[in-house]
Formats: sequence, C-alpha cells, structure tokens
Amino acid sequence: MSLTYAQHGRAALHLAHAASLAPSPHNNQPWFFAEEGHDHGFEIHADRGRGLVLTDPGGRESVVACGAALFNARIAVRNLGFRPAVDLLPETGNPAYLAHVAFAAHAPATYDEVLMAGAMAHRHTHRGPFGAEPVAEELLDDLREHARAEGAVLQVVDDPDQLDQLADLVRTAEDVHRRDRGHTAEIAGRVGPTGVPAEACLYHPDCVLLAARDYLGLVRQFAVPPQKWESRTGTVAVLSTPYDTRSDWLRAGQALQRVLLYATAHQVRAAFHTQPLEVPALRAGMRTSIAFGRFPQMILRLGHTTQTWATPRRTPAETLFRSDMPVR
Repeated sequence: MSLTYAQHGRAALHLAHAASLAPSPHNNQPWFFAEEGHDHGFEIHADRGRGLVLTDPGGRESVVACGAALFNARIAVRNLGFRPAVDLLPETGNPAYLAHVAFAAHAPATYDEVLMAGAMAHRHTHRGPFGAEPVAEELLDDLREHARAEGAVLQVVDDPDQLDQLADLVRTAEDVHRRDRGHTAEIAGRVGPTGVPAEACLYHPDCVLLAARDYLGLVRQFAVPPQKWESRTGTVAVLSTPYDTRSDWLRAGQALQRVLLYATAHQVRAAFHTQPLEVPALRAGMRTSIAFGRFPQMILRLGHTTQTWATPRRTPAETLFRSDMPVR
C-alpha cells in the first residue's frame, strides 16, 4: 500500500504541522522541512538563521529541538497508518540536513502512539511552580522506559544532596547569563508574538528550587521573589546520552519529545532549565557529578498544573518547501 502523489502532498502538510509543534529554545523553531513527493519522503533541516548566537553557539539545543520535531513527524506517519523509515544525517558534508523520513510498511498505530499523537497539540512548556500533587512513581517508570527506547536515559534526581548540587549549578549558570548584557538582550528578545508569551513569564524566575530564565527583567525589580515555593518545584530529571555527537543530540530530542508527549497524555507538564548545559565548564562538571559520565542534554521539572500558555507556531506554508526549490 502506498500514497498517491496528491495524498503525499497532504501527508507532507500533516507531517510539517506535527513537527512544528515540538519544543524549541525560547520558541525559536530552528527548523524547516522539505517534501520530495512520489512517496520519496520528508526532510528535516536545521534553520541556522533562527539559531540563538549567544545562548546556543554550537547549535546543540537547536539540533535537540529538531530531534523533537523528528519524533513528532514519526508519530504523524504512524497516525497515517505507516511505519516511518528514518535516516539520520543522510548527507555527509551537509550537517544542516538532519533527517529523512520515508513511509515504510503499513501498520496500525499502537495505543501509546495514538495517545502521543493526541497529546501533540496540548503539550506546552510550563514556567513557574507546579501543584502540590507529586508525579506518580509508576508514570516516572514509564517515562524512563520511553527515554530508553530512544537511546537516552531519564534520570530522576531525588537524592537531596544531588538535587542541591544541581540547583547550585543552575543558579551559577543563570547568574552568569544575567550578568551578560548580550545574553539578557537575546533572551528578552524572544518574548513576544513570535516567541514566548509574556503572560507565561510572570512568575519570579527564582520562585522554585531551580532558577529560571528572567525573560522580563523581574530580578531588577524584585531581587528576592515575593513568594518562594520550593515544595512546588516538581520532580527534577536529567536526560542524558552516552555520547555527544549530532546523532546523539537528535536521539536526545526524540527521547525528550517521547517523554513529554507521554507525560502530557497523563496530565503532567514540563519546565526546562538548560542554563548549566550552556556553560561548558558547568556541563562538564554536571556530567561527572550528576549524570554518571553520560552527557547531559536536558534538565527538566515535571509536575501538575492547570495553567497553560500556547506558544505561536509557524505554519506549513512558512516551513515546508519542495526539495527541488532553493532553500536556506
């Protein structure tokens, strides 16, 4: 069973829409997509023009985000009733061409895949405290398994000493960023109609155990948060990979999105704290002291909340190209 050319065009739009719902650093959406037609496949490319020069100079976080977009595309293929055939980094010498997704054998989606497909449009990044209800241990076990299925490790940081150590690393990195005017300008520039909604950033960035980004410059107005809810930090976890190549970054992104979608399907949200991963010395220290020698790719908090802020997304008309057209 295969798709007609017209169906393939609609399928490409479906995949582009799904892929665009992935999380990205400060909603920079650092990707574009290409469709080849005639069942030949769907391409995911890093859009280097949308990278964050100071926050992510090496492009690691952008590639992780594109890996999350790739996982959404895989789930979208499954939702159409096919198995995805994925080729990572298909062109030597073209590092921006990250993945090719083709339609393989017909097969109905599994229960978990249907759950994750349904969660795509409802997954939103949280910024601020979570509710008091803890994340169930059974769900955390499931999330670990989902990360492992993509070649990554989701490590729950529940040892008090390790948690304090991680909080110190996040605090140190965030202080470094806040003292850098260029960095604070880059972060502030991501707030607005094409980036992070201002209403999502109203909590003081120091109101829970892990320091957050100060998008709105609230620390200049209130050096100490009016309220602090360390008990509402949520469950802290680190996503890591055994190596640190571009392929590992893509795998980390797929693992991250698989975890996020399964968590969303079970009413659990996530917040991100990647600051120490953006300071090489702190990331190296975190690898040794917390990640047991693995390479940390993401720091997140998981918890329950009824607050959601949807971030704007570019449409397929803005992100999807024919592969025979000149692109960036």
